[in-house]
Amino acid sequence: MLKSFIQIFSSLKLTVACLVLGCVIVFWGTIAQVHIGLYRAQAEVFHSLLIYWQPSGANWKIPIFPGGYLIAGVLLINLLVAHVRYYQLGRKKFGIALIHLGIVLMLLGQMLTDYLSVESVMHLRLGESKNYSESERGGEIAVIDTTDKNSYKVVAVPCDLLARRGDVRNPELPFDLHVKAYYANSQLSDKAAPGFEPVKATAGMGTSLWWRELPHETVMERTDIPSAIISITDAQGPVGTFLVSELLGQPQSFACNGRQYELVLRPERFYKPFSLQLIEFKHDRYPGTDIPKNFSSRVRLQRPDTHEDREVLIFMNNPLRFAGDTFYQASFDSDDRGSVLQVVHNPGWITPYLACALVGVGLTIQFLTHLIPFLKRRLA
Repeated sequence: MLKSFIQIFSSLKLTVACLVLGCVIVFWGTIAQVHIGLYRAQAEVFHSLLIYWQPSGANWKIPIFPGGYLIAGVLLINLLVAHVRYYQLGRKKFGIALIHLGIVLMLLGQMLTDYLSVESVMHLRLGESKNYSESERGGEIAVIDTTDKNSYKVVAVPCDLLARRGDVRNPELPFDLHVKAYYANSQLSDKAAPGFEPVKATAGMGTSLWWRELPHETVMERTDIPSAIISITDAQGPVGTFLVSELLGQPQSFACNGRQYELVLRPERFYKPFSLQLIEFKHDRYPGTDIPKNFSSRVRLQRPDTHEDREVLIFMNNPLRFAGDTFYQASFDSDDRGSVLQVVHNPGWITPYLACALVGVGLTIQFLTHLIPFLKRRLA
């Protein structure tokens, strides 16, 4: 049994098959982006074990092709088993060992990036300062205790939990949240229209609105707009049923146990131990044209715990790397008075560099291992 396993997974034919399948899904995923969008293509083709086919209008699907994770996993096992089977200790094989180690590290690094990296944006207007970035596609329900005007207490619940519906309890809250309905993508209306249903809210801004569910957005320029109906209940009984949505644009206030609260559905926030303030934004153009030449943001970085206070210039191909985050100049406001920074947190960012370095050193050593004896024989 073990011998058969080793023979199958150390086969060179399996290596070639995985590489061919990898080329196929790269082509497939690239073409799929045109029809289903970048994010859905990534999830269904590259970040999956199997690629499924679903007939139009059907609620079932069948696997038709291996996904990116399955191909990469099999290739990783193939590489490790082949190395154990064929590798022999010795100076002449040291370069090959480094090459294999580099390739393994490259595959593992890509998987770590997929699971651990977080991308968000920080939108700053001139003079504005923020200590958080926001997700482009993830949302959260924020319950804010505003009783103390000098210090707000915020409890956030990710929308992933809302999608499960049911009760949401948090020891920091003196009441329970019950999700009666949740739409990952939605549309609101202030009057009855075909396809819309009345919002069953008893308090807040949703009592006179209608809503409907929309399919997931896959176009990069558009995002889902989540909405939910939340019922709040404390020990004395119901407090109210609220509609929360990113389309409302402002929090809704309510009182409970003598304290004042605000309820809002907003993009998920990632708080930082430092803040950035936009001091200046430049949108340079080529003389006599409207063709962009350069975008740059001059920001003030402040970190209270280390007393760091300095100005940083962020422009194309010159990001700010600080405290494990990388800030790229991504976009700007149409009036040139606001800047959008892409924030990337990737704990495994160094693995591709180490992997390439190991492969390069391994190739060099392996080349010299054969070149030096050859030159010695020529000289003799």
